[in-house]
Amino acid sequence: MPGRSEPFAHAEELLDEASMPSGRRASAVFRLTLSFMLLMVVTFMGVEGWRAWRDYRQAYATAQDAVKNLAQATAQHAEDAVRQVDVITAELRERVEGDGLTHINIPRIRALLDQQTKIMPQLQGIFVYGPTGDWVVTNQYITPETANNADRDYFNYHRTHSGRGILIGEVVKSRSSRELVIPISRRLNNPDGSFAGVLLGTIKVSYFLDYYGDFKIDDKGALVLALRSGHVLVRRPFVSPATDQSLAQSEIFTRYLPESDEGIAEVTAVIDNTQRLYAYKALASYPLVVEAGLSRDSFVGPWQHDLMKTGLVLLALVASQCGFGAIVLTQLRARFVLESKVRSAHLAVQNMALTDSLTGLCNRRKLDITLNQEIERTRRQKTQLALIMLDVDYFKRFNDRYGHPAGDDCLQQVGRAIQQTLKRPADFAARYGGEEFAVLLPDTDSTGASQVTEEILQAIRDLNIEHEDHPCQIVTASAGITTAAPDKEPTTGAAMLKSADAFLYLAKRKGRNRWCSKETIDAEKFVAQLPFELKPR
Repeated sequence: MPGRSEPFAHAEELLDEASMPSGRRASAVFRLTLSFMLLMVVTFMGVEGWRAWRDYRQAYATAQDAVKNLAQATAQHAEDAVRQVDVITAELRERVEGDGLTHINIPRIRALLDQQTKIMPQLQGIFVYGPTGDWVVTNQYITPETANNADRDYFNYHRTHSGRGILIGEVVKSRSSRELVIPISRRLNNPDGSFAGVLLGTIKVSYFLDYYGDFKIDDKGALVLALRSGHVLVRRPFVSPATDQSLAQSEIFTRYLPESDEGIAEVTAVIDNTQRLYAYKALASYPLVVEAGLSRDSFVGPWQHDLMKTGLVLLALVASQCGFGAIVLTQLRARFVLESKVRSAHLAVQNMALTDSLTGLCNRRKLDITLNQEIERTRRQKTQLALIMLDVDYFKRFNDRYGHPAGDDCLQQVGRAIQQTLKRPADFAARYGGEEFAVLLPDTDSTGASQVTEEILQAIRDLNIEHEDHPCQIVTASAGITTAAPDKEPTTGAAMLKSADAFLYLAKRKGRNRWCSKETIDAEKFVAQLPFELKPR
C-alpha cells in the first residue's frame, strides 16, 4: 500500500521483553549444565584413556626388559657351555694328534676324559673315533658292540672338510646313554694332514632344559636355542627332534636377523602359532641363536583385566554423573517450567490490565505505553507515525433504542472489523473508551493512513448493523487522522491524541460517517481556537 513501509523487526520490539531474557537464560543454563557434564565425562574418559595407554606402554616396556634379560642370560649360558667343550676338545686334539692314534695311551686318555666330564655338568661324553668311525677311546666304560659312528652327519662332514674349527651339529640320540645330546666335533689329522678321525664332545639337552626350567615365565612363553640355520636344538616347551622343527622361515630369521644380531620383535611363532614378544640374540663366537619369548597374553592380559575393572568403575562414575546431571536438569526444567508458568500468569494479568475485556483490543493504558514507544522508535529510525481516532456515530441513541447488551455487541463487532482491517503485525488497535477507538500505524504517512481509515470505515458500514436513529439506518463511524515525524518536529503522545481527537471532532461537525485530517482541511486555526475539554459526541 502506498505510503506504508514494512517495519522490519518491529514485531520483535513489541513482544514482552521480560520473557525473552528468561528464555535465553534458561537455554544458557541448560547448555552450561550439559556442557559441564560432557566436559566431566570427556575429562574422565581422557584421563583414564591416558592412564590406560601409559599402563599399556609400561607393561610392554617391562615385557621388553624381561625378554631381553632372558635372551642375554640364555645366550651367555649357551656360549659358556659350548666354549668349555670347545676348549677341552682343542686341548685334547693336540694331545691325540701329538701321540698319534696308533700310539695313544687309552687308559690315561680315558681317565682325562672322565675327569673333564665330571668337572663340566653339561658334558654327556667325550669320544675319539678313528678314520673308519670305530670308537678309539671314550669316557664311557660301556661301549656298544659294533660301535661305529661313520654314519653320523658330523663324521661325514669332517671327513670331507679340512677345517679345524668345531662343528655344532643337530640333536641326536646318544648310542651310549640313549639320551638326546648336541654333538660338538673336531677333525683329527695325521701328520701329513690326511683325515685321522673325529674328536666329539656331546652336551646333554637336559642340561639346557633344566636351566630353562628355572626361569619363571608364563605357560605360553618360550626359550629357544637354535643353529644359525634355523634348526631347533633346545626349546621350552620341549619339542622332540623327531618333529624336525625349523625356524628358518620365521620372521626373526628372515626379517630381523639379517638386519641385526640382536633385538626385540613381536611375531607369531612358526612352531605353535602363538603370538609372542621375542628378544633374540645371535652368538658372536658360535653359529647359535637364542630366543626368549613371552606370550602377548602374559603382559597384555593383566593390563586388559585392569582396563576392564577401570572401565567398569569409569562406567559407574559416568552413570552416576549422568544420573546426577539428569536430576539437576530435571530440577532446572521444573524450575524453569514453574518460572514460565509464573511469567505466563504475570503476562496474563498484565494483558488483562492492558486489554479491554469487551472487545479484546488493547485498552487506553496500553495505547499510551505503545504510543510513546512508537514515537521514540520513529524518532530513531527517522520515519513517520500515524494515529487514527474513531468514534461510533450516534451510539447513545443506539443504546437508548436497542439496549446496552446490543450496544456491547455492536462495539465488539466494530472492534473485530477494525482489527481485521489491519494487515501488518505492527499495526495497533485499542479501545480508547466508551464507543471511541484508536489505531496506531507505524511507518505510515498521511496517504497510507487515509487509505487505512477509509478501509476501516467501510468495514464498519459493511457490518450492516441496524440503527434506526441514524440517518443511514446502519451503524457508521467517524475518524480523525494525525501524522508525525518526530525526528523533524518533536511531538508527544498527548499532542498526537489531541490532534487526532480534534480532527475526529471536525469529521463529526462535517456530518459524521467520514474522516478528516490536516490534508483535507486546514484545521490548525480551528484546533488552536478549540477548547481542549470540548469533545462533543
